[in-house]
Amino acid sequence: MSVISEQSVRGGSVFKELSVEDEDWEPTEIESLCMNCYQNGTTRLLLTKIPFFKEIIVSSFSCAHCSWSNTEIQSAGRIQDQGISYTLKVKSKQDLNREVVKADSATTRIPELDFEIPAFTQKGALSTIEGLLDRAVAGLEQDQPVRRAADPGVADKIDEFIEKLKKLKEVQDEFTVVIEDPSGNSFVENPVAPQRDEALIVTRFKRTVQQDIQLGLKAEDDLDEDKEEPAENNLEAMRNEVLVFNTNCPECNAPASTNMKLVQIPHFKEVIIMATNCDSCGHRTNEVKSGGATEDLGTKITLHVTDSSDMTRDVLKSETCSVAIPELEFELGMAAVGGKFTTLEGLLKDIKDLIVSKNPFICGDSVTTERVEKLKAFGDKIEKIMAGEMNVHIILDDPAGNSYLQNVYAPESDPEMTTEKYTRSFEQNEDLGLNDMKTEGYHEEK
Repeated sequence: MSVISEQSVRGGSVFKELSVEDEDWEPTEIESLCMNCYQNGTTRLLLTKIPFFKEIIVSSFSCAHCSWSNTEIQSAGRIQDQGISYTLKVKSKQDLNREVVKADSATTRIPELDFEIPAFTQKGALSTIEGLLDRAVAGLEQDQPVRRAADPGVADKIDEFIEKLKKLKEVQDEFTVVIEDPSGNSFVENPVAPQRDEALIVTRFKRTVQQDIQLGLKAEDDLDEDKEEPAENNLEAMRNEVLVFNTNCPECNAPASTNMKLVQIPHFKEVIIMATNCDSCGHRTNEVKSGGATEDLGTKITLHVTDSSDMTRDVLKSETCSVAIPELEFELGMAAVGGKFTTLEGLLKDIKDLIVSKNPFICGDSVTTERVEKLKAFGDKIEKIMAGEMNVHIILDDPAGNSYLQNVYAPESDPEMTTEKYTRSFEQNEDLGLNDMKTEGYHEEK
């Protein structure tokens, strides 16, 4: 530790030398007080950029009087919006040479030894994985002479643990190093960057209120305020981020990821949009789920398509919604194309693909010319509707009341669109599974 003179800082020499706009960064030397012998030593500051990371300030102090020295690092940027966690599986001695930036606020763990270095117990350092192990060993050995005099049993156990830490450097068995930093300013080198490192997992996370307080971003008084409305905070966080969870591709069964987002549709309600992308076969699916309960009344929306601009209207078609075009004598059942959040043009394209392109009855030996011509004519009419050359009525009938068609005149009424609420029939309630549903007194014995 050293104390830099206030005059040097006020004079601006430090910040002038450490300007990130300079291409050739030179070390800045500052006379500062040695906290070991209280004589004046020298602190050297250097702004440096770590590839695929950011700029950091390396501070090195040395005292010519007592030969004491130390090194620290500080982030040259601000605290990041999210915390970061690095999980490294050390498999060989080469992994011990990976560069590491460990900020003051970072916690270091080795799960195999149940070992943890808490946040703010060590100064920030620019080191390697091997350097972190050496620093941990040095920290444990520092007070061993005092422990041996006061409690030899505890000192012996710590000696055994120190030997385990030293053996890790031989990498006889794989072990894991976890560095978790709520400030987001720590870093573990990826030697194959920009390619993906199979041994390194990097995740970002939202800080807790307690972590914000430790970083000085919030006052302690905010802790009680945040505890009062945890449900609202969690719901607000879901609205602002895309949730990702692992799944399997429905086509090739390879591991894939599904993205889920809670979306508020203006003048309607919240819906959940889910999209799955498979990197193995390229298969892509998307699905829409209602964010609320089944409505008390069904909804029937009728739009008179008079212009090609109507094709840009947003459409939310739930999986319980049927689509009808009376002019074409066409009706599509409720579960035919699933739930979708798209435009009217996108919905018509899906209908055309389902009826014409993906129809299994227009290929093979059993297909007839009459059937092919009939379906081709239907596809041509759909194309004319999308081009605005044919005026038709499109009816969305959803007994669950969870479908939506954009009103471009909102909040005023749309002259070309009508929305009708109706009471479901017994058959519709049966299809939705509502007739046998019991939500009150279900726990009571009959």
